Amino acid sequence: MGAVTENFDIKALQKTWMAFDSVAHLRPIRSDEAYDRTVALMNNLLDIIGDDERHALSGLLDLVSELVEDYDAEHFAIEASEPKEVLRYLIEMRGLKQNDLADIVPQSNLSAILAGKRKISATLAGKLAKFFNISPAVFVPT
Repeated sequence: MGAVTENFDIKALQKTWMAFDSVAHLRPIRSDEAYDRTVALMNNLLDIIGDDERHALSGLLDLVSELVEDYDAEHFAIEASEPKEVLRYLIEMRGLKQNDLADIVPQSNLSAILAGKRKISATLAGKLAKFFNISPAVFVPT
């Protein structure tokens, strides 16, 4: 297989990057501050995109999510847990009651999730991640 060669318009790329960079400041995550900024960007994108894989910004969400996941894996590596157990832990650690999450998930659905009778959807994972200020990846089964 030969090397793939493509001609890129570097001047156009530079102009586009400068405009994008002035808004997003997207970089590899190397500090807690950069992590927090990137998670905030991811949460904003999740609010807008939701589950719409055809959204114009879905590729950017994929990229930002991968940056966050890579940082999480390197800096917050913990034994894999079931999403429902992670949720239960977060609720308990913060001294919350199920009603405290009523704006995010109906009580009956939350009870079903914690009992293992219902899965956490991608949309709900995004909302929970925003609420707890963590990566939505912790609510995705491995």
